[in-house]
Amino acid sequence: MKKKTHTIGEASLSALEDQWQHDATAAAIAAARGVVQMDGPIPPSTPIGRLSDTEWGWILAAMLFAWVSARAQQATSEEIDTERTVRLVALDPLPWDAGAVAIILPDLASECSDIDWTKPLTEWPRETMIEFLLKAMRLIRKAMIARDQSDKGISRKSSASMIARQANAAAGGPLMLPDELNDEIGI
Repeated sequence: MKKKTHTIGEASLSALEDQWQHDATAAAIAAARGVVQMDGPIPPSTPIGRLSDTEWGWILAAMLFAWVSARAQQATSEEIDTERTVRLVALDPLPWDAGAVAIILPDLASECSDIDWTKPLTEWPRETMIEFLLKAMRLIRKAMIARDQSDKGISRKSSASMIARQANAAAGGPLMLPDELNDEIGI
């Protein structure tokens, strides 16, 4: 008789991701509550309708920083890319995609100036719809490539080369990249 083995305490990847999302959300809520307290910048009895833009900014910044911090902790503990981890959210559409689409709208409008915008979408000729969607796809693809190719990320204030320079200097080296040390000296 063959002995059957059981795995105990093994969690699925989606369950782990759900827990990280839960923890990041809990951290964001706790940070907002930290702003709204007796010794904080916003007294707890303040009606939300009376909050100034600055006070809303404090709440938003506290929540955003706490959420990103929790996601960065996840990336560190799982030894995965911080940028990718911060971008992973359980939203559809992804905010990163919505941002790329939003930025192309003025260009899309100018490239489609020949469209009769007074007509409802359902009355557009098939060819007009195809032309519109192809122009939108081209602009969106271009915006997403630009977004993804940047060497500055969400979790970095500096470019990758600046981070490398700073790390080199922190380790006692020059504020130069290793490949810059190979430049010939003109005599």
